[in-house]
Formats: sequence, structure tokens, C-alpha cells
Amino acid sequence: METVHILHTNDIHSHLENWPRISQFLQQKRYAYETQKETIFSFDIGDACDRVHPLTEATEGQAITRLLNEGKYDAVTIGNNEGIGSTKAQLNQLYDDARYPVLISNLIDKETGRIPPWAKAFKILHTKEGNKIGIFALTFPLNMSYEPLGWKVMDPMKVTERLIDQFETTVDTFILLSHLGLPYDRKIAEHFPEISVIMGGHTHHVLENGEVHNQTLLTAGGKFGYYVGEITLTFQNHAVVAATAQLHPTAKLEPVYHEKELVRKYIQLGHELLQEQKIAFVPETFQVKWKEPSEFVSLGLKAVKAYAKTDAAILNAGLFVQPLLQGIVTRDELHQALPHPMRTVRCTISGENLPYLMKQLESKRDEMRSLAIKGIGFRGKIFGELCYDGLEWDSNTEEVKVNGKTVLPDETITFVTVDYFIFSKWFPLIEELGEIEILFPFFLRSVVQFYLAEHYPLMKKKGNTHDKSRR
Repeated sequence: METVHILHTNDIHSHLENWPRISQFLQQKRYAYETQKETIFSFDIGDACDRVHPLTEATEGQAITRLLNEGKYDAVTIGNNEGIGSTKAQLNQLYDDARYPVLISNLIDKETGRIPPWAKAFKILHTKEGNKIGIFALTFPLNMSYEPLGWKVMDPMKVTERLIDQFETTVDTFILLSHLGLPYDRKIAEHFPEISVIMGGHTHHVLENGEVHNQTLLTAGGKFGYYVGEITLTFQNHAVVAATAQLHPTAKLEPVYHEKELVRKYIQLGHELLQEQKIAFVPETFQVKWKEPSEFVSLGLKAVKAYAKTDAAILNAGLFVQPLLQGIVTRDELHQALPHPMRTVRCTISGENLPYLMKQLESKRDEMRSLAIKGIGFRGKIFGELCYDGLEWDSNTEEVKVNGKTVLPDETITFVTVDYFIFSKWFPLIEELGEIEILFPFFLRSVVQFYLAEHYPLMKKKGNTHDKSRR
């Protein structure tokens, strides 16, 4: 009879205000169990990174990699924030300083057809008494986003079947690190009782004492580092005979000495690194008004329209969190103004279908103007005013003009918006009536950055950057 302890985290999303306690707890628990000569493993289930945090943005996620080293993880996997929140080059460098293995079993490089060199598809962990646990990891198959970045995500069910067939005579049991979401976890548990535990994430579900589905224990700890999970497995004769789970609320964990100062330093360092990178010089302040058009929104519309090379652009004012003040613009200010990890989308639509889409957009205008929203990459407060560049709608005649010209039914026009217009359920006709293309690899703020650098370049005087006061 052997008892094995497992600690797990998921979907921290760079909420570093919770990291000092998580790190300390992971280290203390490991020391305590190892002192008792018991087996202890720990894992992170992905989305540790989120570029809403200035330190994550400034270091392209590598600061999070280094912080995770403190947790002495036995393995981590990637979530969509690491996988599609990074360019291919950034992801290939993300784990350069990792002192833990990265597992990902269903992601391959489109060029090589292989698992990337910074990861492993499968790992066998040995307990102190000789039990062998096969560990593998799956991330959600968002191929619409992964493939333009140079990756292909393989079907989780097929990969699971293949790995179990390959290793079932080699290991005593399997554990899955799943960044697939709870519905997918239940589906896998239903089909593969060989898996003792599925540690989950992605859908931010909270399973306080786990959930037994078929013969498999499902666990998950919500989001933002609010919980650290702990699992206890009992082995007898090289088989798992019991499995239990619990969550430890981070807020109730032992405080860390100078905790608030440490968290503040994470933020301060991120801001300082981003402030060093100057982008443009704007001669006037670009104001933001969430419930009506404004100067900054107008600039943003022009930026995405130029980048996507479209006839028109559609954005919501709530994307623009704060104004751009007159003077030098740094990456720090742009990151604070546009904290969303979202990309632009080009849509091609016929003149015949465009009025139907415009009617749907306009029917939502009043409802969306003050709507508080969360998720889908949005990091603002409210959706705000729906704003156009190049589009005019006559509600009486239901006529659409693009750049002042009436659109005929047999014509084709293009417009650009952001990806959460597609991923949400607010405007389904965009995808139903049009052909869409997500534009990679740049986020919205990078698109605006390029536009600012081109149209409001930093001025040079006597070899020095013009540093006119912002006030």
C-alpha cells in the first residue's frame, strides 16, 4: 500500500497577486511529504501566462516561466494563452529557462510534423515504492488559431487512444493534464477508464472535492490562482484503489513575508520594461468615451482598416480602456489602453448579405452600449458604443453605403473587426454570411502600435528623441 500526493494549479492567467502564497504552499507541502518519505508530484495545467499583466507582456511570458520554477513542478502543460497568445518564435523560446519538463501530446509543428523540441509527449513518473504513472497532456484544438501560427492540434480522443495503447503495458496507471475544459474531460473519462485522474482547466470550473466520472477522478481549481488542488492516490499491487481530491483556497493560505511589496514589484518591473520602449509622438490627446465615438476609437478603426487592407472597420468603444495622452507613447501606455489579447479578423461579404448583417449589428447597439462583459479575451469594463469606419446604415431604407457609395447586391466588400466578435454569440451573421480570416500573429495593440509609429513617428532633434511634456 502506497499513498501518493499530487498538487496542481491551473489557469493562473498571470494573477501574480496570488503567486507568492501558491509558491510557498507548493514548496512547504513538498518538503513536508518528502520529509515523511512519501511521494509528492505537482503540475500546472496551462494558461499560467496572460499578457494582460505588464511583466508577462514585457518579457513575452518568460517571467512566468521563471516564477513557475519556484513551484518545483514535475511537469506543466500549455493552455491557449501560451499556445495562441504567442507567436511561434515566442512560444519556441517561452520555456528556455524552465527547470521542469513541458508536456504537450497533441500539438505538432506544421513544418516538421513533430512535437516541438521544448516539449515531450509523454513522461513516466516513478513513485518511491516503484509504481509507474504515465503522464500526458492535451490542449484544446483551436486549429483556426493555431494553424496560422505554424502549429497543428491533433484530435484529443485519437491521441489519448494512441498513448494508452502504446504505454498500457508499461505503466500502472495514467494521469492526464487537460486544458480541454470540463465537457471534454468527461468525454475522455467516459471512453478511457484506464486514466485514474484528469486534472482540468480551460473552462475555469471549480470541483471542490473532484468529480468521479466513470472510474476517473476529475479535478480543477477554477481560475486566477484562487485555489491550489491536492489529490491523494492510494496504490495497492500496482493499481490505484482510492483517489480523493480537495481544493485549498489561496486566500486562506499562510501569508508570505512582504507579500504586497513583492506583488507590487512584479507590476512595477513590467511597467518599467515597457516604458523603455517608445513608439510614437502624438501631438494631441486622443480621448476615450465608451458610450459614444471618440478620437482614440477613430484612430483604432483607421489602424485596423489599414492593417487588414479592407473597405471598412467595426470596433466597439469599450476596447479602448484609457486615452492616449499628448506626447511620447510607450508600449506601457498602449498596453494599459489596449490590454486585450485579441486579434483582428477580415470578413468578406456580399452586398446582398451586408444589409442583413448591418441590421443585426444595429439591433444590438442599444443593448451592448452599457453591457458589462467578461472573457473571450476582453479585458475592459463594458462593450460600449458600436463604431464604424467606412460604413453607413440607413434604418429607413435599409441601404448600406461603404465609403459613401451604395453597395449593390452583386458587389463584394471587406471589413475588419476583432476576434471576439466571432467567438461570442452576439453577431452570428458575421460568420454565417461572410468568409472570415483571423489575421496573425499580431494582437490589436500591436496593430495600433504600427499605425502610431507610421503616422506619428518619434521626432529627432540633435540626435535626441523629442521628449515634450505630456501635460
